Amino acid sequence: MNKTTLVIMAAGMGSRYGGGIKQLEKVGPSGEIIMDYSIYDAKAAGFNKVVFITRHDLEKEFREIIGNRVEKEIETEYVFQELNALPEGFSVPKGRMKPWGTGHAVLSCLGVVKEPFAIINADDYYGREAFVKVHDFLANTDLEEKGKYCMAGFILGNTLSENGVVTRGVCRVDEAGYLREVVETFGILEKNGKAEGKNALGELVVLPLESPVSMNMWGVTPDFLDELANRFTGFLKDGGLLDAKSEYLLPQVIDSMIQEKRACVKVLKTRDKWFGVTYREDKDAVVSALRKLVDAKVYPEKL
Repeated sequence: MNKTTLVIMAAGMGSRYGGGIKQLEKVGPSGEIIMDYSIYDAKAAGFNKVVFITRHDLEKEFREIIGNRVEKEIETEYVFQELNALPEGFSVPKGRMKPWGTGHAVLSCLGVVKEPFAIINADDYYGREAFVKVHDFLANTDLEEKGKYCMAGFILGNTLSENGVVTRGVCRVDEAGYLREVVETFGILEKNGKAEGKNALGELVVLPLESPVSMNMWGVTPDFLDELANRFTGFLKDGGLLDAKSEYLLPQVIDSMIQEKRACVKVLKTRDKWFGVTYREDKDAVVSALRKLVDAKVYPEKL
């Protein structure tokens, strides 16, 4: 059985959140943050190590709020996503203020993570079922078979916010349960028992609430980091430097690998309800949801 690591992307700016560091918002009954619950569930599922992706300017506060505690419970490492972390021959263009997206964030793990690993967002609550399924997949993966990955497949209706529109990677899954395509869909909200959003061309898209979506919870093997590195260079060469807001995103990378038949991604269905703090108004709902889970004995009063 393979050793497994949980990689947590915690370097985002949180522009829609309206100021503050949303990854570090206290939402649990004893001052826990969402990451505390993810790590608790990951440990229970069998993950052996946690790697935080953060930024140098957040490091001190990050360690004080969560890192120093977690280090006592599980093997922990830190990597840093920095704007100027570019391949040789490239430099940050004038006007660029933010790093290059989730693919660039995970690329920070190159040389540090050498075992199968799960990737999650810091500010998303995923639920225990997803961690168990992703861990079991990774723990039993043949590391000689490159490109054998998995994804936790959430139900769209379980991932919407009452406080504004959301962006989701809507998934096309074949009859055998493998991912065939991830379509980034924007401005999604529930309307008349369905979900409405827009595709990349700005066209209206109507989706069943049962549609499978990606919440950026992936299970991959170390070879994925080499793919990320190679493809990031291609992204920059193909115009990624020209747009000050362009991002190198995990779903797009994995989708490209699937289309090129370089990856085979098993979708592991979960019916757990996702929640997170996309908007500042979401915080009260998250606090209430966690309170209910604690009252139901899913989690202890104090983690």
